Amino acid sequence: MEKTIWQRVKTGVLLLALFASMFAVGSGGAWAVETLSGRTVSFAEGNWGLGFGQEGTAPTGNATVDELKEYNAYFLGDTSEKEKKLYLTFDCGYENGNIAPMLDALKKHKVSATFFVVGNFLETSPDIAKRIVEEGHTVGNHTFHHPDMSAISSKEAFAKEVNEVADLFKSITGKKMAMFYRPPQGKYSIENLKMAKEMGYSTFFWSLAYVDWYEDKQPTHEQAFDKLLTRVHPGAIVLLHSTSKTNAEILDELLTKWEEMGYQFGTLQELAGAGKS
Repeated sequence: MEKTIWQRVKTGVLLLALFASMFAVGSGGAWAVETLSGRTVSFAEGNWGLGFGQEGTAPTGNATVDELKEYNAYFLGDTSEKEKKLYLTFDCGYENGNIAPMLDALKKHKVSATFFVVGNFLETSPDIAKRIVEEGHTVGNHTFHHPDMSAISSKEAFAKEVNEVADLFKSITGKKMAMFYRPPQGKYSIENLKMAKEMGYSTFFWSLAYVDWYEDKQPTHEQAFDKLLTRVHPGAIVLLHSTSKTNAEILDELLTKWEEMGYQFGTLQELAGAGKS
């Protein structure tokens, strides 16, 4: 998968469902998102979406914590103020020079993160993948080709997408990929969640993200902090893109600010382990 293809799929209209907090419409269980073009897209089409309320509180998703738990799926941890944990994750489509400073910042703060990778990243950046593993981070499955997985209905096709990237990761690092799955673009179906669970995977969505993936239109530091500091909340699963120059530049300071707010950093292993009976 070429970089240009990755960028093209990331700009699809339905991806704006990730940021329902900015354009949320509808009421009750009828969640929808109004795009910049004015088109309204229902989350019922299978797109993960969030709706934010009061600053510092956890958002609502288009599925509840309990509904997702049935499929070993998560978007949120413990929302109490007791521990104030964050779970930091990165989606990796390709390497453009920003992962190294991110890894430096994580190492400085002794934070373990999860990197969800696709086939293109592993094929083009095996040394970075090895460094991620060597520095104690987790690598999860973001599928090989980054397709719309909600359009995949057969177990064979689903398994092929996740197995190919897992096999490539093992051939590069000698390690088994964590059984953590993130649907590309947040597109999913209940059948997908069932398939992932049957294969032994836990599925991870997110409760905090922002528009950080346009390489030629990066947010300013101030814009990034405005989203990532005001919307942070206990139990947040944070999604950042490893291709973002802004993220690379602010991560050290961002981690410091979160720490000053009283946050600690947990792992998805802890979250998945606590969620299973």
